[in-house]
Amino acid sequence: MRIIVVGGVASGASFASRHRRLNENDEIIIYEKSNYISYANCGLPYFIGEVITNKSNLTLQSPELFLKRFNILVKVNHEVINIDKEKKEIEVLDRKNNIKFIDKYDKLILATGAKAIKPNLPGIELENILTLRNVEDTFKIKDFISHNNVESVAIIGGGFIGVEMAENLCKIGKKVHLIELGGHILTNYDEDMVPLLEKEMRKNGISLLLKKETLSFRKEDNYIRIDFKDGDNLKVNAVILAIGVIPDNELLKKADLQLGIKGSADVNEQFQTSDKNIYAIGDLIQVRNSISKTNGLISLAGPANKEGRYLADILNGVHEKFEGIFATSIIKIFDLVGATTGLNEKVIRTLKKEYEKVIIAPLSHASYYPGASTLTIKLLFDKNNYEIYGAQIIGKEGVDKHINVIATAIKAKMKAYELKDLDLAYAPPFSSAKDPINFLGYISDNIHKGLIKQFYIEDIPMILKNQNNVLIDVRTNYEYSLGHIAGSIHLELDKLRINHNILDKNKKIYIHCQSGLRSYLACRYLSNIGYETYNLAGGYYFYSLNKDDEKETLTSKCR
Repeated sequence: MRIIVVGGVASGASFASRHRRLNENDEIIIYEKSNYISYANCGLPYFIGEVITNKSNLTLQSPELFLKRFNILVKVNHEVINIDKEKKEIEVLDRKNNIKFIDKYDKLILATGAKAIKPNLPGIELENILTLRNVEDTFKIKDFISHNNVESVAIIGGGFIGVEMAENLCKIGKKVHLIELGGHILTNYDEDMVPLLEKEMRKNGISLLLKKETLSFRKEDNYIRIDFKDGDNLKVNAVILAIGVIPDNELLKKADLQLGIKGSADVNEQFQTSDKNIYAIGDLIQVRNSISKTNGLISLAGPANKEGRYLADILNGVHEKFEGIFATSIIKIFDLVGATTGLNEKVIRTLKKEYEKVIIAPLSHASYYPGASTLTIKLLFDKNNYEIYGAQIIGKEGVDKHINVIATAIKAKMKAYELKDLDLAYAPPFSSAKDPINFLGYISDNIHKGLIKQFYIEDIPMILKNQNNVLIDVRTNYEYSLGHIAGSIHLELDKLRINHNILDKNKKIYIHCQSGLRSYLACRYLSNIGYETYNLAGGYYFYSLNKDDEKETLTSKCR
């Protein structure tokens, strides 16, 4: 069988090498329109930031190695420009020699990936406006910055690439402005978790311009002037577009294959398109989320590689179908790390599902061992059956291992309260005797057993408006003096047993401390003697992160 793969990066290269490991007889040809195959997309910003200094480290394989090791013919600088489904032929452009030719296939694998969104705005074609999607883009940006006296850069878009580019440009001494149309960066995170990451960016000198809609670009001497819808403007030496990506679907449309979300390939569980001999994988396709059971676009290297491997297994009878993914991801922002898995609150609400959330702020390892730092963890789960929907974690260390445990628990279909039973490694330099993941399970178990009821920071305004409610703060006098929720009553935990009589048992008692532990103790005591109590998820710590006067405000005028 003759198999042609269009696209030789993550999914295409993964498919081809896996297929060869399973099948020595099939002929495999890869056509890649760029100069490189199997390159490290996720490492591109770090080359610009001089964390990765050797160009060769960005390319994981070469055409020569693919031929020697796998007997797979790879033709770079070759662009497939048309498909004839009836004849099972493709038209190929040899970009280097400007020659077109026809090739035949038995099975065609489309792995063309995604392309950067380039909005149709006045001035968008100026030479100072760049995009980052492949190795060639990386070298172009690096050369432009190095040879054109670039001191200031505007990055448009606050997704993964935009944020990573902002950090790396900042590290090589550039003044960076990150422009985002929405209210916060990284839209896969919940709005109440992002302030930690935004604060870290500002602390390191990055200017965040949120809720800014770009209207146009124009050249002024050595600068590009960016005009915004609100009347502001910004002058910089260069602009990098990181608005997002869309499926590179020109071949899909030319072949009249069925399209899905945003022009992606609509494929079945075997990655088959509407033509039985044409398959699609990677960023080109819409993917089924195995938690929400809905289709979406997920442009991540991990899923793309898995899809290539799964397709090879399917074609060789090793695997029956692909069951979907739930998009676990991680990002480094200076000294902080953020990670997510599964669904966030916005998506859960869109799906109209009832859910509960647990928010904790434990230390990354035992408090008595030097160097411990705070982890902020949010777990989301079904309110009725306790199925885990997703989680988000932000901290300095241990973020990766904890998010991976939760991702594994989701895959294993564990209940939130079952996290308490996980037998996780402990030593003082690495964790606490009660691991943060176990703590999530303990709280979920207490909710499940009716031992605790929660309220959230968004509930506080309505709680304070109702005279039948009382909001009490059980922290110490010193903590209370440093900042507290206006309208709360201060009643220290260790004096609660002698002072509880000032509380009215006919009223609902809403309790908080710094992180949620002491208020839980207060809830248990007061509940045991006849009060109706609720504990604030995340405590005053989480509330303070999201206070309007605590979030660093941005000047409306740009520099």
